[in-house]
Amino acid sequence: MAMRWSNLFIPTLRDAPADAEAASHKLLVRGGFIRQLHAGHYSLLPLGLKVHDKVAAIVRDEMNSIGAQEFLLPAMHPAAIWRESGRWEVMGDEMFRLQDRKGSDLALGMTHEEVFTSLALEISSYKALPQIWYQIQTKFRDEPRPKSGLLRVREFAMKDSYSFDLTPEGLDRNFDLHHEAYVKIFDRLSLPAMPVEASSGAMGGSGSTEFMVPSDAGEDDVVRCPTGDYAANSERATSTLPAISDRTDQTELSRFPTPGVRTIAALEEIEGGAPSVHQIKTMVMVLDGEITLALVRGDHQLNIQKLIDATGAIDVRPATPEETIEHLGASPGSLGAVGVEGLRIVADDQLRSRSGLTTGANSDDWHYRGVSVDRDIAVDQWADLRDVNSGEACPSCGAPLEMVRCIESGHIFKLGSKYAEALGANVLDPDGKNVPLLMGSYGIGIGRAVAAIAETHHDDRGLIWPVAVAPYEVVVTIVNIKDEASMSTAEQIYADLRSRGIDVLLDDRKARAGVKFADAELIGIPHRITIGPKTLAEGDVEHTERADGVTNLVAVGSVAEQVSAAIAAAR
Repeated sequence: MAMRWSNLFIPTLRDAPADAEAASHKLLVRGGFIRQLHAGHYSLLPLGLKVHDKVAAIVRDEMNSIGAQEFLLPAMHPAAIWRESGRWEVMGDEMFRLQDRKGSDLALGMTHEEVFTSLALEISSYKALPQIWYQIQTKFRDEPRPKSGLLRVREFAMKDSYSFDLTPEGLDRNFDLHHEAYVKIFDRLSLPAMPVEASSGAMGGSGSTEFMVPSDAGEDDVVRCPTGDYAANSERATSTLPAISDRTDQTELSRFPTPGVRTIAALEEIEGGAPSVHQIKTMVMVLDGEITLALVRGDHQLNIQKLIDATGAIDVRPATPEETIEHLGASPGSLGAVGVEGLRIVADDQLRSRSGLTTGANSDDWHYRGVSVDRDIAVDQWADLRDVNSGEACPSCGAPLEMVRCIESGHIFKLGSKYAEALGANVLDPDGKNVPLLMGSYGIGIGRAVAAIAETHHDDRGLIWPVAVAPYEVVVTIVNIKDEASMSTAEQIYADLRSRGIDVLLDDRKARAGVKFADAELIGIPHRITIGPKTLAEGDVEHTERADGVTNLVAVGSVAEQVSAAIAAAR
């Protein structure tokens, strides 16, 4: 089919949706790539589908290159398989759940560990290993706040792959193969994705790496060292802190009045108070229904995901004021763990063996000073619980760390034997022993990658698609469609480019040249060949590159070859 703009559905808009904040959201709607059906659900229009398919083709190519085999699994799952793995409850409200006419519990798939593991039950011997299986398929997650166009949605296409092996060394090899493939994928997508240490969250497992693209539209904070020695999601980040000398003037535990004091800052200011580094901040949390005290240094913030990872809790929330008073007898601002019995206490590593500290006395308007953690608080578990802040020292080289907002564009996990043990996916090893398969799980959101590319490659005039994923690589723009010489030349160049395998669009619309130029820039076509009567009279056409806006005159007879060469170099 001839790709002529006059026949295509490319509904460009002058204005972005009123609720659009992210650049990708604004431009993908304005450029006629996507339309929202309802919150978190988007239709891909022809331009959007072309980009989406090109991203998927790159992902598929690199997966095939590491020996992965493509599947297509059901999107609707029986609840039984999720109950078998123990994740029916873990996934909580983000899982779309329904019942069929017989009353059987079902779910729309958020991910496919369970289903792929059920297929792996047919692997009986280690001789069939390793296996890498993948699919590109629709996933569903009931996001509480869908936003930013394709960046946070409730229905999306995802490449999810799964590796199966016998030994930890085999799992490591599969993990490394995916790591290398992801680096190549993001390079081909022209995304500056950096691999960072990450939390495994509800996926479980021992190792986790995210691929993060720096962007103000992102929702994740990455802590990184400017020297390149270290990078981690804020949920996993650590830093080196200066040593704190404990106060030696307050070694005896004593209770003192603090009327009206409810904050760390206020306790710093009053007479007899303490600097924040000598205070204990007590957070009352409910972990799987159990009241738990989470303790951090007064100048630190509790990282909830670190608490979840450390404790293995599934359902985590702050305690209500009523729960806090019931279990501790005081309101926030006067809380502490001194002498507390019968409640679980988890403390941050920075409080280990500290003394001379100040904390709430579990009585409104009263605090303790002279607190020795080892003597006065019965800590059940020590863990890294604190947020890392920019400017703190890199744990590898000591340089000041920086905080970068990012889009999570890929995530790879070492799952180990968790799912194989739950579902009984075992094989006979060389000694004839029945052992569970070791698994890895690896994901890339296709639509999110489209949005991340749009976030990374745009200007105030519109999108600037990299050649590899552009909906069209070239647009041939006719300034005056009534000029016969212009029309015949355009048809000639259009046919020549198509014969060279170039994805080309012929803008034959009855519209002003300025409108055509603006639309081509808005939808981000990398190369524009402009045919006008004036330049054509000299035997030339204009060639404009979208990325830098530079326009050059090129002879009619050589423009197709020149543009084709530029595209081939960029693919």
